[in-house]
Amino acid sequence: MAKFGYKLMTEEHGPSALVDNAVAAEKAGFDFVGISDHFHPWVRAQGHAPFAWSVLGAIAHATKTIGIATGLTCPIIRYHPAIIAQAAATIAVMSEDRFTLAVGAGERLNEHVGGQPWPSVAERHAMLGEAIEIFRELWDGGARAYEGDYFVLDHAELFDLPKKPIPVIVGVSGGKSVALAHQHGDGIMATEPNKELVQSFTKKGPIYGEVSLAYAPSEEEGRKLAKDRFAFSALGWKVNSELPSVEGFEAATKYVREEDLAETIPAGPDPEMHLKAIGKYIDAGFDHIALLGIGPDQAGFLQFAENELLPKLK
Repeated sequence: MAKFGYKLMTEEHGPSALVDNAVAAEKAGFDFVGISDHFHPWVRAQGHAPFAWSVLGAIAHATKTIGIATGLTCPIIRYHPAIIAQAAATIAVMSEDRFTLAVGAGERLNEHVGGQPWPSVAERHAMLGEAIEIFRELWDGGARAYEGDYFVLDHAELFDLPKKPIPVIVGVSGGKSVALAHQHGDGIMATEPNKELVQSFTKKGPIYGEVSLAYAPSEEEGRKLAKDRFAFSALGWKVNSELPSVEGFEAATKYVREEDLAETIPAGPDPEMHLKAIGKYIDAGFDHIALLGIGPDQAGFLQFAENELLPKLK
C-alpha cells in the first residue's frame, strides 16, 4: 500500500512555520514529510528560503512518529558530501531512525552561490555518484579517506551514527539518472507520474513521487495561486536546472498562463480533482507520494487533506 507524505516547501514558508506544518502533518495522519533544500525561492511571490537542515533538526525534535526526508538535497557543490553525511546522520539520530536522505544533481539557482562553475549534467551525475560513495564510507564508521575525480575525504570520521542504515533516494528524470540510482541508490524520486520511468527502475526500493495541488476555496483562486507561485513548473526540468537567478525565473515565467498549468496542477476545493491527480502517481507505480499544497494557507490545506484526501487514499 502506498504511503502519503506532506511536502514542506522552504521556498514558501519561514522556518518556524515549516516546523509547525510538520507537526500538523503528523497529527493529520501523513506518513512522512519531505523538505526542499533551497538557497533561493523559485519566484519572489514564494518569498522564503530558510536553511533546511536547521529546520530538520527542529522537526526531528518536535515530532514523534512521522517519517522525515529531504526532497531533494544537492550534495555536490554548495555542500561537500562529508557535510551532508554528517548532517543526515545527526537528523537520523535525533529522529530515532525516521530519516531518509533524498539527493539529486541540483539546480544552478541554488548551487552557484559560492561562485563555483555549473557543471554539465554528465559531470553532475558523476559527482553525485561519488557523493553517495562518501556517505556510505562515513556511515560505516571509523576514520575514512577517499580520493575521487571530484571529491577528497581526508581522514574523516563521524562520531554520532544512527542505529539503522540511512536510505538514499536518488532524484530521476530519465534513463541516465535511473542508471545512477541503480548503481548508488536505494530508491528513486520523480516529480511526474511517468510509468516508464518507474518501470525502468528494477531494483527493489521505494518509489517517491511529488504532486502539486492548488487547494483553494474556489477553482478561480486556485488557478491564480498556481500561476503566481508555481508558473516555473511549466518550464520543465531542463530549463529549471539551468536558470541562475530568481530574476531569470521571473522573466522566463512572464508569459505562462493559468491554462498552461491546468493539466498538471489541480485547483480549487473539489477533492475528486485532486484525487484524480494523485491517482496518476498510484497508477504509475509510485509507493511514496508527497502532497504539495501550494500557497500560504497550509492549515486549510492540511485540514482538507485530513478530511477529504487521506481517508479515500488510505
